[in-house]
Amino acid sequence: MAGATTVAVITWVTRLAGLLALVSVLVPAGRRTLRGHVATWLELPHEATVGAATVALVTGVLLMLLATGLKRRKRRAWQLAVAAAALLTVSHLGLRHTLGAGLVSLALLIALIATRRHFIALPDPVTGRWRAIRVFLQLTVAGVAINFALLSVAPVDAGVGDRLAQSTLALIGVSGPVTFPALWLEDLSAAVGLLFGIGAVLLAAYFLLRSAEPAPELTDEEVERLRGLLGERDSLGYFALRRDKFVVFSKSGKAAVTYRVIAGVALCSADPLGDPEAWPGAIEEYLDVCRRYAWTPATMGCSELGATVWARFGLEVLEIGDEAVVDTDTFTLEGRVMRGVRQAVSRTKRAGYTARIRKAEDLPAAELDELRALAATWRGTDTERGFSMALGRMGDPGSVLVTAEHDGQVRGVLQFVPWGEKGLSLDVMRRDRTADNGVNELMISELLLTTPAQHVSLNFAAFRAVLEQGQRIGAGPVARLSARTLRFFSRWIQIETLYRFNAKFQPRWVPRYLAYPAARDLPRVGVAVFEAEGLGGRPSGLLRALQRV
Repeated sequence: MAGATTVAVITWVTRLAGLLALVSVLVPAGRRTLRGHVATWLELPHEATVGAATVALVTGVLLMLLATGLKRRKRRAWQLAVAAAALLTVSHLGLRHTLGAGLVSLALLIALIATRRHFIALPDPVTGRWRAIRVFLQLTVAGVAINFALLSVAPVDAGVGDRLAQSTLALIGVSGPVTFPALWLEDLSAAVGLLFGIGAVLLAAYFLLRSAEPAPELTDEEVERLRGLLGERDSLGYFALRRDKFVVFSKSGKAAVTYRVIAGVALCSADPLGDPEAWPGAIEEYLDVCRRYAWTPATMGCSELGATVWARFGLEVLEIGDEAVVDTDTFTLEGRVMRGVRQAVSRTKRAGYTARIRKAEDLPAAELDELRALAATWRGTDTERGFSMALGRMGDPGSVLVTAEHDGQVRGVLQFVPWGEKGLSLDVMRRDRTADNGVNELMISELLLTTPAQHVSLNFAAFRAVLEQGQRIGAGPVARLSARTLRFFSRWIQIETLYRFNAKFQPRWVPRYLAYPAARDLPRVGVAVFEAEGLGGRPSGLLRALQRV
């Protein structure tokens, strides 16, 4: 706890030092507020003062960028922050009127050195060190070249060496040996140099410090080891076989945790695989990786048993909804409560729809390819949604495919993945939007009535308990407001719709939980969850940039 407090204080002091540096350069009122008295012996030429202001401006912004890395205890961020604080302290002496800001930067430098043992996290596996160097060199060379070209065509009396020196010094805001015939030309040269100089430092710092996202992909060997750990207990276990994940195994090899890194969060889904007695060993390995790279640990969709184990490692637990599980031996279309489903099924059958249920390995390759293409066409979004309850591919051996056909054409498709030997879990549910209503009810009910599986997991209903409590007679104002808020967001995210659809089949509700370190981490974890599930998150342009570099 003391270490976390120390890191938090250093982070905020770093932000303060950066902000004061910007204020001291850009805001006249700030300069007057921070005005101090420096010994009269310190008399610097005008060019040095301009250079010091440029350095203060760049390092101020750089410190504010470094604060995020310091918060994550990154060793590289600490090294750069020490250098920036030292440089900023010296530059404040050059400004000759910012003693207050200089003292803050000096205090930051001393504090960083004194607390160096807290900043031990390694760089992310694909942090762009060489990319940062390349960007810095490209921008500085471009700035010198453009300024040199400008001075070559301008009416200035200077040799090649003087023009090159002027172009290079302009990157840090210092005048060179060239004498300009007009003030506007000198200002233009200085502006070009400063633009490329500041841009080179800040963009290089971004690529050096950004929370890069390693591209995960399970190897064939890892997939086979994970298959050996699948059991009957968790209906979501099979989704751990998604290829876009990393995996860590317990030292005994009897348990494993799979995760993906998104926005600095190492996001797991469902419970660890394998023997629950061996889960702590796998979780310890996973948390050790998180500490090593300063990733935020989090898991979504874990069961009550999984949430209990995660809580033993200090994570907070929040119930986020319920999974709908239908026991096939008690499922029937008879009775008043099933009237809506029964009518929908009868209506689609009268319209000429039929349902076919087959194992993936029994389908010809050409038909399987056609179903994949149709599912992608009917998806309705540019990206595949789902993470905790989606496999991301069709046709795995052991999967069950249900199709709704009309006049010889497929109008809907479901994919169920294995849940041990006795169950199935819904993975894909797609239909042609021009198909009649009731197609999904037809496919699901036909499967439930004919499958040898004993239990079938349907969709996840987010915050089901909140919606249910809010509509009860006598519900309090908080419950009603919460339910109303969820219904409002259901216009964009299927919250109430999925709950209502699942409830038609009279399932038993199995609660699922989100585990996270602390309340302050919830915004970052929320972004990671939304992005993993394909529901939103960071702008698509930023994601494309991260993937390219």
